[in-house]
Amino acid sequence: MRISLYLFVLFLSLTCSSPEKAYPVKGTIYGILPDSMKITIAHDTIPNLMMPMVMPFQIIDLDEITNLVIGDSVHFEFVLLDTFAFARNFKTVGRGILPGEEESFFDDEYSVKRIGQTLDNVTLLDLDSSLIQLSDSDGKYRFISFIFTGCPMPNMCPAVVIKNNYLADSFSNNENIDFIMVSFDYKYDTPTVLKEFYGSTILGHNNWYVWSSKGRIEDVYTLIKQSGGDFWGVEEGKIGHTLSSVLIGPDRVVLGSWQGDKWQTGQVKNAIDLLME
Repeated sequence: MRISLYLFVLFLSLTCSSPEKAYPVKGTIYGILPDSMKITIAHDTIPNLMMPMVMPFQIIDLDEITNLVIGDSVHFEFVLLDTFAFARNFKTVGRGILPGEEESFFDDEYSVKRIGQTLDNVTLLDLDSSLIQLSDSDGKYRFISFIFTGCPMPNMCPAVVIKNNYLADSFSNNENIDFIMVSFDYKYDTPTVLKEFYGSTILGHNNWYVWSSKGRIEDVYTLIKQSGGDFWGVEEGKIGHTLSSVLIGPDRVVLGSWQGDKWQTGQVKNAIDLLME
């Protein structure tokens, strides 16, 4: 109840100043989390916003999901404000197909790669605007994180940069691992912009890199989705994302994955040490 009240107050404060944009969505309910005020849905393509995926949606009114059950096929609205997003106006239209019930569901290049599976090769841009492939560094371990320069939350992307700085420093004498931060803002974060933001930060490190996805939409989407993260709203200028960092081996096999931005640098450092043995 306290969470619901907080979200409602937050919603009121945001709607007073932020124009909303509502997207119609179709999908199948994958999970219901009333204590977290979230509902997880395997949704179809949301035109001009994001591709099909399974993702959690914030809700602001528990009454909207009271009669919903896992497996329901629903139509609803996904509302984007400047700094907040939520789902509303759910309508049950039947029963849907859950991931795992149909072998081909999301079985494509965007599926998450689990431990022991191999990331696909992708092509992005380095800070000199040169094309660079993930396979160019095959033979090394790589710790990959995702950022974008327009991130307004100090506990998210900036924190990821700080944590990568710690890790790059910790492994500065180890030639077998690189740390790569990839911007998923393929519209704004050109190599020039990224160099202005992060060039001085990574200066002096021979194991820390920043890559741009300018003009490489499919590549960055493949990489972040296979790494367990996600992003949306680039074209709208209202980017949302779920963060993930992943450690891959010399052959791009996934060795470790850390969701969100709350991971502890010391624990990740210890894990990398063990996984590189």
